[in-house]
Amino acid sequence: MVSTTLTDARVRALKPRKSARDIRDGKLKGFGVRVLPSGRKRFFLHCQHGGERIWRIVGDAAEMDANEARARATAMLAVIRNEGPLPASPEDTVFEAVAEATFRRHERIWKPRTLKVNRGYLRKQILPRFAGRQIAEIARQDVVHWFASLRATPVAADRSMPVLSVIMREAERMGFREEGSNPCRGIRRYRRKGRERFLSDAEIRSLAACLDASEGARPLGVAAIRLLMLTGCRKSEILTLRWTDCREGALFLRDSKTGPRTVWLSCAAERVLDGIARTSPWVFPAARGDGPRSAPWLDALWFGVREEADLGDVRLHDLRHSYASFGLRRGESVTVIARLLGHLSATTTLKYTHPADAMAADAAATVGAILGG
Repeated sequence: MVSTTLTDARVRALKPRKSARDIRDGKLKGFGVRVLPSGRKRFFLHCQHGGERIWRIVGDAAEMDANEARARATAMLAVIRNEGPLPASPEDTVFEAVAEATFRRHERIWKPRTLKVNRGYLRKQILPRFAGRQIAEIARQDVVHWFASLRATPVAADRSMPVLSVIMREAERMGFREEGSNPCRGIRRYRRKGRERFLSDAEIRSLAACLDASEGARPLGVAAIRLLMLTGCRKSEILTLRWTDCREGALFLRDSKTGPRTVWLSCAAERVLDGIARTSPWVFPAARGDGPRSAPWLDALWFGVREEADLGDVRLHDLRHSYASFGLRRGESVTVIARLLGHLSATTTLKYTHPADAMAADAAATVGAILGG
């Protein structure tokens, strides 16, 4: 976090960014100014008392100068130390203020992509209903009505609910709600039909033939799709590969959804990598600039390939599903498949066992025929 001696000139010079940021004062510990995306600036005091974190608004930077705000913060700090925490002002406890404080705290916990996605749910699904309300006044019935209003978009509803729940838990931690009062607790999510899609053997053959035919015109994209098929990796893991990650017959992923992990390569996967020219630190370098290829580039290629292969609405992520189900059909255990996919728990892998049901039925029929004589 940036620290500097706050003066009127420095406060005026601070420019807004896409997200709020705090600049700490170098003279008074815990005192600083928060710059909001709107351009508004507010002086604040952040300290600890009795093992509890305390965050209070000192005043608006448009209404007081830096010296006045620092003096007021010093007085507030003295009161806190001598008499305990000051009651929070309504501006501190309005829903969006607590939500912003929650997201700032979770910047160190959530991955950047998770943070971005959750901010999207906050902006689109949550704030339109709860912005401007005191967080302590939001009751369970309010959350029930909000959740019901999202029934037309069940996926967004189900993914927004945990975000709201985290904000409510943070409000409890900050002392703005009673302990155990989370109004999101116990609300049942929408039941949605599973989206898992597994390619049949015939579809895999059709896809392979289509990739062979497309390789001359689109070699890099075809290589990316083949690696997805042969490793079970996520799209982001393949697109952000560096050549230094590929060694000793494995991919050493620096980061993934579940953290760093090793992906062991088959001979077929190694041949795909051997066929890619090393013109950049990235395995799949962008056409312009120094970064890797983007997901839209690969998605656009995939839409054309799947149409040619007559695969309907199959997604790139379904190649990961198919990789897992194919391993299960060939006798690999759920534990082994979980490790191949980078799942933290084998329970997550169980949803890929559905294609093995037909195998179980065939086996039952075979055993029954033999034992039945």
